[in-house]
Amino acid sequence: MVIIMLGAQGTGKGTIAGLISEETKWPQISTGDIFRKNISEKTKLGIEADKYISKGDLVPDEITVPMVIDRLNQEDAKNGAILDGFPRTIEQAKKLDEILEQSGKKVDLVINLTTPREEIIDRMLTRRVCSNQECKATYNTKLHPPKVEGICDKCGSQLKQREDDSNSEAINKRLEIYENQTSPLVEYYNEKGVLRTETVSTSINRMGKDVAVDVIKDIKK
Repeated sequence: MVIIMLGAQGTGKGTIAGLISEETKWPQISTGDIFRKNISEKTKLGIEADKYISKGDLVPDEITVPMVIDRLNQEDAKNGAILDGFPRTIEQAKKLDEILEQSGKKVDLVINLTTPREEIIDRMLTRRVCSNQECKATYNTKLHPPKVEGICDKCGSQLKQREDDSNSEAINKRLEIYENQTSPLVEYYNEKGVLRTETVSTSINRMGKDVAVDVIKDIKK
C-alpha cells in the first residue's frame, strides 16, 4: 500500500506518517530526511539540494526524483510505503504514477492536512527534531515538549531546530510556494478518488495523533 502525506509544512505530516509507520512497519519516506542526510554527508546531490533549500525554494525534479525512486526500490518498501514530502507538483505525481505502475502498484491513499496559517508558523518556530537521523522524532516546545528539555525521549540524543524553521520570513515563503505549486495536487488526487482531507488544529482540538489513530483503524478494516 502506498500512502502520500499532503499538506503545508507544519501541518503534522511527519508526525502522522511516523505513527502509521510504527503500526504498519511500512517505511516513512521523507524527502526532507533524504535531503538532510545527503547535505550532512556533502554528497553531490546534497550540495545541489542545499542551494535551493537554504533559500526556501523547491528542489528541482532532476535532484528529487532519482532520490525517491532509489528509496522506493529498497527492500523495506516492498509491501508498503508512506511518502512524506513527495510529490510536490503535478509533474512529480505523474512521474510517481508511472514508476509505481511499472511494478504493479499505485497510490492507494492521499491524506491531505489543513491547518490555519498563523498556527502553522507558530508550530514551525517552536518545532524541534531529534539530531539522530535514525530516530527522526519530532517535538514541539508548546504542544508536545520532550520530558527533558532539549533531549529526545526515544533515543536520548540532542534536539535541534531546523535552520529553515527559525525564520518566519522563510516559512512564509515556503507556504506561498506550497499554495502555488503543491496545492493543485489536492484536486489531482481528488479526481482519482483517493483523497482524504483532515483538519489538524488546536482550535478544534484535533491533532495529528487523532488523525493517525483513525487512519490506522481504516487501514486495518
